[in-house]
Amino acid sequence: MMHKTTLPGRTAKFGFLGLWLVITLFPLYWITVTALKSPGAIYKFPLQYWPEKISFDNFAGLFNQANFGLYMVNSLVAASVSGAVVTVISLLAGYIIARFEFASKGAVVMAFLVTQMIPAFIALGPLYMMMTNLNLVDTRGGLIVVYIAMCIPFSTIMLRGFFDNVPDALEEAAMIDGCSRLVALFRVLVPVMLPGITAAFIFNFVNCWNELFLSVTLMNSDSNKTVPTAISGFITSYNIEWGPMSAAAVMTVVPTLIMFAFASKYIVQGLTAGAVKG
Repeated sequence: MMHKTTLPGRTAKFGFLGLWLVITLFPLYWITVTALKSPGAIYKFPLQYWPEKISFDNFAGLFNQANFGLYMVNSLVAASVSGAVVTVISLLAGYIIARFEFASKGAVVMAFLVTQMIPAFIALGPLYMMMTNLNLVDTRGGLIVVYIAMCIPFSTIMLRGFFDNVPDALEEAAMIDGCSRLVALFRVLVPVMLPGITAAFIFNFVNCWNELFLSVTLMNSDSNKTVPTAISGFITSYNIEWGPMSAAAVMTVVPTLIMFAFASKYIVQGLTAGAVKG
């Protein structure tokens, strides 16, 4: 029996959602406002919730006085390559775990889950020593390798869940028609699972794009810094450069917003429907 929502109930629901939306969006709004203020207006009291005069000096300073464009390229390369490689590897690994039975299957899945419970900074010391011995410190390739290793476990478990929701009959029918298992995977299952694969790639991209501890530890030279490392550089022992830091934060959010805007349909389908098509 359907229960009709009363007016007070709807008011409370929308009021709660509105409050949650304000709390969620206000930090982004305040960062944007701070980035659009002139350097002198940032510290002016009383606080201005909208700048009297919009200024792009903070954004211009990022590219004129710092190598922020290079930092953006470094982050884009590291996040894109890592996200793509992790998605492909996790696709194959998730398929094997979902479709095959082997003796150590439970142990492998448990190991993937346990790695997600361990904070990344605990392994920074041993990881730095290992990367030093491999001559991969302060290189884009070394950072990408670490990002790939970091993202594979969760991404594999995520894609395994999508495979579990796709009927075996799809690939079995393709194999009866003469396809090999690998061909059936990429020609039949991948198109069906495209929303889930897209969601996994975006998760991996955003995770690598926002990562700080590993990039700070492994990247020493200014030419190899990523965006999160560059933003942390605006905080010194004696001062916090709020204007440039806010402008950098806005520039950091833009790529992820564009990605979510174009792929939101696939993300919603992948995370809610499990990529099952009737």
